[in-house]
Amino acid sequence: MADQERPGTAAAPTAEHGRLGLALILVAAFMVVLDFSIVNVALSSIQRELGVSAATVQWVVTGYAIAFGGLLILGGRAGDLYGRRRLFLAGIAVFTAASLAGGLARDPVLLIASRVVQGSGAAMVAPAALSLITTGFPEGPRRTRALGLYGATASVGFVAGQVLGGVLVEFLTWRSVFLVNVPVGLAALLLAPRILRESRSPRTGRHLDASGALLITLAVGALVFAVSRGGGTGSADVLVPLALSALAAAAFIANEHHHADPLMQPALLRLHGLRSAGALMLLLGLWNGGEMLVLSVYLQQVLHMSPLAAGLTIAPQGVFGLATGLLGARLARHLGIQKVLVATGAAATIGFAALTRLPGSGGSHLPLAAVTLVGCGTAGMAFGSMVTASAGIADRDQGLVGGVINTSRQLGAAIGAALLPAVADAVDRTRHASTAVGDRAAMLAGLAAAALATLVATNAWRRSRHDGVARCAPRA
Repeated sequence: MADQERPGTAAAPTAEHGRLGLALILVAAFMVVLDFSIVNVALSSIQRELGVSAATVQWVVTGYAIAFGGLLILGGRAGDLYGRRRLFLAGIAVFTAASLAGGLARDPVLLIASRVVQGSGAAMVAPAALSLITTGFPEGPRRTRALGLYGATASVGFVAGQVLGGVLVEFLTWRSVFLVNVPVGLAALLLAPRILRESRSPRTGRHLDASGALLITLAVGALVFAVSRGGGTGSADVLVPLALSALAAAAFIANEHHHADPLMQPALLRLHGLRSAGALMLLLGLWNGGEMLVLSVYLQQVLHMSPLAAGLTIAPQGVFGLATGLLGARLARHLGIQKVLVATGAAATIGFAALTRLPGSGGSHLPLAAVTLVGCGTAGMAFGSMVTASAGIADRDQGLVGGVINTSRQLGAAIGAALLPAVADAVDRTRHASTAVGDRAAMLAGLAAAALATLVATNAWRRSRHDGVARCAPRA
C-alpha cells in the first residue's frame, strides 16, 4: 500500500460543488429513494390492468430491491476507480431509460425486467451521489450541512413516494409513477456535465476486484431475495437463497484477505465509525421500510381512508424529517454528532411507543403526533450515520463507504418490509377486519429496532468520550 492512502486517512478535498451542483445531487438522490416507495401504491392497479397474480406483481418491488441492494457496493467502488460523476451520469441514464420502458410496458415480464434495470441504475446513482458530496466538500461544517440536506432529501423522498403515488394513480394512471422520472432524468443528464466536477481516485496499480464484486453482489442480492420472501419462512425459496448468501459472503471474505487489491480492504471494516454507522443504517432501514407499509395498510383497512388520504396522513413524517435534516448541521455544531444520534434515536423510540397504541377507529391525532417523532428520528439518524461513516475516510474510499451505508439501509428496508407486516398478520388473524392489534404489534417491533439503535448510538457516544479523555490524559 505504499502508493495508496491508508484507510481512515482523509485526503485533501477536491474543489467544492456549487449550490446548483449540490441541488442536482439531491434531486437525483430524491428520485432514486422516491421510486422505492412510489410503486407500492400502484401495485393493485398494475395487477388489474396486466391481469397477473399478486405473487407476480410483487416482483415489481422485489426485482428492484434485489438489483439495488445487490449492486450498491460494486457501484460505490466503481465510482472510486472510474469517476464518480461518470458513474452518476451512467446511473441516471440507465434509470431514466428503464423508467420509460416500465411506463410503456404492456407485458409483465417487460415491466419486471425494466424494474431490475432501474434498480441497477439506482445502485450506481446512490453511492455516487453520496461520495460526490463527501469528496466535494471538506470534512467539517460544510460537509455536515450538505449531508444534512442529503439525509433530509432521502427521508422526504421515501414518504413523498406514498403521497405522490396516490395522487398519480388516482388522477392519472399507474404508468405515470414510472414516466414521472423521465423529464427529471433528462434534465439531470443535460445539467450534470456543466455543474458537477469529476471526482476519482488515482488508479495507479489499482484494478476493480471482479471476483470480489461478483461474490458480494451475489451475497447481498440473495439475502435481499430471501428476506423479501420472508412470508414463507422455512420454505425452500427462503432457505436456499439464505444458504447461497452465506456461502457467497464466506467466499467474499476469503477473497478479500488474499486479493492484491481487494474490493473492500479489511482495515476499513475495523473502523468503529463505519461499523456503528452501518448498524444504525440497518436498524433505521428496518423500522422505516416496515413502518411505512404497515401504516399504509392500517390507515386504509382499519380507518378506511383512501390511498391518497393515507399518504397525506403519513406526509408529516417527511415534513418533520426535512426540518430535522435542515437543522442537522446546527444541532451537530451545538451538541456534537454523537449526541444528535442519541437524541434522534430516542425521538424515534418515543414515536414508536406511541404507535403501539394505534386506535381502532378514527378521531385520534395520536398517529399524527407519533409519525412526526419517527420522521425526526429517521432523518436525524440517517444524517448522523453518514457523517460518522465518512469522517476520516480517505477520498479514495468514499464511494465504497457510500455503497456500504446505502446497502445497510437497503438490507434493513427489505427485512423491515418482510418482518413488520408478517408480525401484524401473525398477531391479527382477522387480517385487519376489525381491530388494530396486529398493527400495534408491528409497531412494537419497530420500537425494538429504534431502541436498539439508540443503544448503539449511546455506546458510540461513550466510546468517543472515552477516546477523547484517553487522548487528553497526561502521559506518565
